[in-house]
Order: sequence, then structure tokens, then C-alpha cells
Amino acid sequence: MSSQSKKFTYKDSGVDIEAGEKMVESIKGMVRQTHNDAVLSDIGGFGGFFHPDLTGYNDPVFVSSVDGVGTKLIVAFKARRYDTVGQDLVNHCVNDIAVCGADPLFFLDYFSTGKLEQEVGYQVVQGFARACRQNGVALIGGETAEMPDIYSEGEFDLAGTIVGIIDREKIIDGRHIQKGDLLLGFPSSGLHTNGYSLARKVLFSTYEVDDHVDELDMTVGEAMLAVHRSYLPIIRELRKIDGVHGFSHVTGGGIIGNTKRVVPDELTIQLEWGAWEEPPIFELIRNLGNVPEGDMRATFNLGIGLIAIVDAGSATQVRERAEGMDEEIIEIGKIA
Repeated sequence: MSSQSKKFTYKDSGVDIEAGEKMVESIKGMVRQTHNDAVLSDIGGFGGFFHPDLTGYNDPVFVSSVDGVGTKLIVAFKARRYDTVGQDLVNHCVNDIAVCGADPLFFLDYFSTGKLEQEVGYQVVQGFARACRQNGVALIGGETAEMPDIYSEGEFDLAGTIVGIIDREKIIDGRHIQKGDLLLGFPSSGLHTNGYSLARKVLFSTYEVDDHVDELDMTVGEAMLAVHRSYLPIIRELRKIDGVHGFSHVTGGGIIGNTKRVVPDELTIQLEWGAWEEPPIFELIRNLGNVPEGDMRATFNLGIGLIAIVDAGSATQVRERAEGMDEEIIEIGKIA
């Protein structure tokens, strides 16, 4: 049969428009649950409209960030669990602007896959919506793209953009950090969303995703899919305290690599590496893979997901405020 006599449809090429439309209809209810009075548009339009209340701002500045989940997605594929990675993405993005002092306003997602599976897509967006509600963020738009031949069967990728707001005079950028400031750390929930290429190589060389590991007291998949924490409530409380000079969200690059981003060049970070107890998953990776300590420190958060850099005179107040929120807080170093 010649190519001229054969009919080619979009569905034959691997793109199912009807499936995409059904997907949009299925998620409308939970997306609307993230909306507030500032949202002027509904899901499905060409653009998302958000009318911020600028009352109380003298010089408002919008703050934005974009990120992905990385190869943590491969663990989700293996475990066939898809609701946590959406939460990971929202929380990671929220933390990135929260450490600047900003309050998040709205979030937009990008979900691309080879073949759209309704239940998988629903679970992913369910994770987005859950984290948006928890952070008080409106999910006002997104894109679901079906791209056959780009992704293997059962695979997808995620990206997200967060937009927040802050008064210009209240921006937290580390400019006030000084010699003698203390580094106060807050625990992570595990790997968060960084270091998974190394973690997968090590752990899956010995274990299957559903294997229970005594040291972890759970399966490998459960430990690796622990949701990336949102530190927004902690930051909102601590930023009210005079003497809180900066925050570091510990992602790719580890504790030192990320904290250096807010510390002035003329200052150095003195970290007490043994000051806190690392979650078991890091020790398992270190021992199982015989991973050099330099690689561990440059790749993983090692149990510290957020660092507050505070004047020594304010440390007691910061500790009391954190403990009042039932948050563990650990002195892990200082600025020299």
C-alpha cells in the first residue's frame, strides 16, 4: 500500500487527544480546591490569572523558581507509586523561594509522558494539589504533553514553576551574615530530591525496590520516596526574629555547596559534621557503595534540609520558636 492511500491519524502516531481531555476533566475538582479569591481563571484556559492582594506591601517584588524531580522519578516508576513526586516538586520549589523570605502565591506544572495513563496522571496531579493546599499555594495552570518516542513506556517527566512575593526591604539574601553567626539545622525527611543517580546506582545494585531493609525499618522504595519536606512554616516564624540573617535550602551540592550561595565571599563556613545523627539511608549508601566521604557531602543533604544562619545573640529565641513548633533544631556550625 502506498503512503498516499494509507490514512494516518494523530492517535495512530501515539497521541490521544481524547485521553488528554478526560485527564483535564478528572483533575478539575482537586485543582479548584487549591484556588482562592485571587485566582480569576479556571483550569483549561490559555493562561492562568492571579490577582494578588498588595495591601501592606511598600515595594512588592515577585520571586520565582523552576525545578524538576530528577531521577527520583525512576524510583517511582519501579515502585509504581506516583502521588509523592508531585508533592516533592511543589515543596522543593516552595522552599527555594521561602529561603529568600518570599510567600508563595501560585504554581504551574509541566507533566510530559510517552503515553498518557489516566490513573498515573491523576496521582501525579493529586500530589501537586495536596502540596499546594498544604503550602497555601494556588495551582493555576499546567501542561500535560503526550510525546511518544521521547519516553519509554511507563515513563514521564515533571517540572514546575513557583511564583511568590516579598516586600523589597524584607528580602533575605545573606547580606547581613557576619563572623560569629551560628548555623542552626533542621532535619530532612531523607534524600529529598537530590543525589538519586548515585543513590539508585548503589542501592539497586543490591536491593529491589520492594525489599525490606532492617536498617531502614521499611522497604527501599519507601525510604527513597519519602516526601521532600516543606520548610515554609518554619521560615515564616523565624524570619520575624531580628538576627536571622539567612537561610539555606540544602539541595544538589550538599550542605556546604548550598550554604555558600548566601554567605558573603569574605566569610567561611565551619561545619561540625558529627553534630547530628544522619538518617539510616545515608549510612547504608555510604557503606554499601563504599562512597568517598567527599562525594557523600557534595551529593546529599545527609539529614539536614534547612539551615538558618543567625546572630549568636538571637540563637536562644530561634531555638525556643522552633521548639514551640515541635521542630528539632541542631547547632551544626558557625561563620568564620
